[in-house]
Amino acid sequence: MTHSVQYRLVDPVAMSRIDAAAEASGLSIISLMERAGQSVAACALRHYPEARRYAVLCGAGNNGGDGFVAARALRDAGADVAVFVFGDVVNLKGAARQAHEAWIQVSGDIGHQSLAAFTPRDGDVVIDGIFGAGLSRDVPPEVAAVIRAVGHAGTPVVAIDLPSGLCGRRGVALGSAFKAARTVTFVAKKPGHVLMPGREFCGALEVFDIGIPRRIVEANVGALWENSPDLWKSYLVHDDVETHKFKRGHLTVFAGPSHSTGAARMTAMSGLRAGAGIVTIAAPEEAIPVLSATLTAVMVTPIDDRDALGDWAEDERHGTYVLGPGFGDLEKARAFVALLKDRALVLDADGITAFKDDTLKLFSLFAEDAPRIMTPHEGEFARLFPDIHADDTLSKIEKAQAAAKCSNAVIIYKGADTVIAAPDGRASVNTNAPSSLATAGSGDVLAGICGALLAQQMPVFEAAAAAVWLHGEMGQRLGPGLIAEDLASAVRPFEAFEARARAG
Repeated sequence: MTHSVQYRLVDPVAMSRIDAAAEASGLSIISLMERAGQSVAACALRHYPEARRYAVLCGAGNNGGDGFVAARALRDAGADVAVFVFGDVVNLKGAARQAHEAWIQVSGDIGHQSLAAFTPRDGDVVIDGIFGAGLSRDVPPEVAAVIRAVGHAGTPVVAIDLPSGLCGRRGVALGSAFKAARTVTFVAKKPGHVLMPGREFCGALEVFDIGIPRRIVEANVGALWENSPDLWKSYLVHDDVETHKFKRGHLTVFAGPSHSTGAARMTAMSGLRAGAGIVTIAAPEEAIPVLSATLTAVMVTPIDDRDALGDWAEDERHGTYVLGPGFGDLEKARAFVALLKDRALVLDADGITAFKDDTLKLFSLFAEDAPRIMTPHEGEFARLFPDIHADDTLSKIEKAQAAAKCSNAVIIYKGADTVIAAPDGRASVNTNAPSSLATAGSGDVLAGICGALLAQQMPVFEAAAAAVWLHGEMGQRLGPGLIAEDLASAVRPFEAFEARARAG
């Protein structure tokens, strides 16, 4: 399925391919650079018209070339501009060299100073064009000193493509990085723009189309997106006059003992509100009175052991399961997963922890394809995938992709920058979740939404992505102070989607 370029994420390697393909197609790189630099100047003038001076910091690559164009455009607009260069301009090549020469023509024989000479002044606005998204080493001490000085002075920074010092692939600071007020990038967002903490370093982000055709972009990117309804909305199940409860699926949620049924109840309620036709909580016999006294629309059934589960699972209508929230008994969890290995399954919380000492057993159970989702937070991910988690050369996206391939399950790697990854390499990064979702029980609600969408036969990757986005949207609508019970009661997939569509 083709998705809008608006939500594509393009890593630095793919961006290099796009640039090369654009040049090979006959597009002029200097014309693309001209548009990029002009867009940066326009952003600076629009948001900081009161600046006394625009200090444009340029490196020796194409990012610096964009900076030279921006400096010229700002000067043409009548602004006071000073250019400071990191490195030797003799090393400038191609379009960046042409941009520098054009700046020299309008500014005089010298036209710039060394970056080491830059000191922030009162009323400055910094245009950061030192490094682009492809930086892979720690910033040099000279650049780090400037970053510290700008931060100490509180000088606003408009970053070109990505704040210098930020890794475009991993979204982490390479020793030091500018904390930009605004960032102007081109063609599409990069992973570093949406992964944490990079998202916070970028400030307000603008994506500018510099004229590279969509066919070139689509031919050179991977299956990586920022999570949005554009990715999965066509798979949502709409009600129709012929629908009935079994057509919308039967979701089974496992509960633990009577003293810890709250998590399963929130999972079940959110699953019912997310569209599952029937939701049943399967619990130990001793927990049935507690559940029966606290539930109405959600059904309950006693399932104490593997034999009882086997009898339940023989009914083909019982096709989708959520195991983990408040479950408690890790040995029983392992036995239940083994029996359900070929069913649609959401494995959460205790269901994940049950395999922390025997991950190979879990992966062997999941060797065959089936619709399954695992929802680890940071600690659970580290326990289940210790080698992948410990590899600091990988981005969170790459870690989730590796974990999905290793486990043959869709992974929801939770956090402020939740990543959803499929075994086939597709991945999306979620950006709409408010910090108020960091509350006990929030993950139980997410598991229920996942289960409901699987029960309605949504493809597993799209179901996971939709669940995460809807979870974030509900959190935004409820606002600060929400608790998980509020979240479970507020789940309204179509209402959330349609409200966002109306808001644009």
